[in-house]
Amino acid sequence: MTGTPHIAKGEEYIVFYSGGPYDGQVDRRISTDGSWDASITVSVEIDGDNSLLVYGSPAAREVGGQLQVTYTWDSADSEAVADPDDRDEL
Repeated sequence: MTGTPHIAKGEEYIVFYSGGPYDGQVDRRISTDGSWDASITVSVEIDGDNSLLVYGSPAAREVGGQLQVTYTWDSADSEAVADPDDRDEL
């Protein structure tokens, strides 16, 4: 397929998260205005601590008639997340 993928208002698209704590996760979203989100902010709880993670730079493609949008973790705009190797240190 060439050109920009299309989505109509009310249609579902698949979200793939790349990088950060949500790496490899998949979600489904509904287009509210005939486009996909420019960025997504998700809340994650790691060892009892909540952090807001920002995923942006969407890259969209159509596969089998379904829109798929990959979002990449923006560590600079996200709240700090403890490194798994440092979580139990005092």
